[in-house]
Amino acid sequence: MGMLVLRPAAARCALVLAHGAGAGMEHPFMEGVGAALFGERIATLRFDFPYIAAGRPLPPRVGTLVPLLRRVVGVAPDLLSGLPLLAGGKSMGGRVASLAQAESDLAGVRGLVFLGFPLHPAGRPGTGRADHLSGVDLPTFWVSGTRDALADPGLLRSTVASLGGRATLHEIADADHGFGVPRRSGRTGEDVWGEVARAVSAWVEATFGF
Repeated sequence: MGMLVLRPAAARCALVLAHGAGAGMEHPFMEGVGAALFGERIATLRFDFPYIAAGRPLPPRVGTLVPLLRRVVGVAPDLLSGLPLLAGGKSMGGRVASLAQAESDLAGVRGLVFLGFPLHPAGRPGTGRADHLSGVDLPTFWVSGTRDALADPGLLRSTVASLGGRATLHEIADADHGFGVPRRSGRTGEDVWGEVARAVSAWVEATFGF
């Protein structure tokens, strides 16, 4: 299984960053956010789920991906020199990490990071995909666009609020599920990736003191 580590010389912590359903670890969003986190002194470990490596366009049932993510988390301390560890990912990747932690503790993981958590299918608002999070006792950080078709802003805010002090939400104005923003905003993809990384960095410092 291919993996990619980006580790700054003075890294503060590391994030196992799983990809979304439709593209792998080399998608521009994954590369852009990884580079932006590198600039914030946060190391990342990216990898491809097997269906991506096999060239299949659609993922299997999400729960079947949990064991692989758990294995990646298991080897992360050796690959990242024992840095304090977080886990999460883009869309489906973050959901897989949350399901894994709800099932049983991810070894050594101190918090979860969700970049565009897919709260519900497009056009079918609901919160059932977050029900398992009531059993997750780690701090969680949610980054979501205010135009995300898979995370109605009102439902997402109420979901995060229901988790109490262990959950924090950062909203990116006008961003869609892929964190794209309208041209009229005057912002580029790099601008948004930078905001994502700065928000994660600020949460890490405030929550863990790293």
